[in-house]
Amino acid sequence: MKKWIVCILTVLMLCIPAAACAEEWDMSVPTEITEDVQALFDKATEGLVGVKYTPVAVLGKNDSTFCILCKAAVVYPGAEPFNVLVYMNESGVQNIYELWIEKHAEK
Repeated sequence: MKKWIVCILTVLMLCIPAAACAEEWDMSVPTEITEDVQALFDKATEGLVGVKYTPVAVLGKNDSTFCILCKAAVVYPGAEPFNVLVYMNESGVQNIYELWIEKHAEK
């Protein structure tokens, strides 16, 4: 089930304008959050307040920019988590895109 979700989110990532530029994304990178990626993520997001981001998987890499699938939750009691794509590199977070799959899915 997790691999299926990652595949769908990878396709969605390609549909986002920031990822659709002429640059090539390496989708063969390991999806696991390694210590190096976690350290880079922690450094890039250290100044963000109000939302807690938890990295789930690496979806791709372009030069030194990573696309990370994350669970996000606004920091208040009872907040519902949601999925986001975080684009980041050594200089910080470049973009954060909320995925509306669960929010707007028909039930």
